[in-house]
Amino acid sequence: MNNTESATVASGLSWFKSSYSGAEGGQCVEVATGSGVVHIRDSKATHGPDIRVSPKAWAGFVGQARHSRP
Repeated sequence: MNNTESATVASGLSWFKSSYSGAEGGQCVEVATGSGVVHIRDSKATHGPDIRVSPKAWAGFVGQARHSRP
């Protein structure tokens, strides 16, 4: 996954979104890591809820997404 750091930093986390996300915002997710957990949120709702998964689960998701790309 090719990431660039998001300008948004909340709750002491540094959020990242894919560099493949267009400048127009679109439908993107942001990711932050901390304390053995990966946080995932909607880039358009930065103050909304986030999903938390284990690093192993996130790695599996990213690996599957990378493998499934056309």
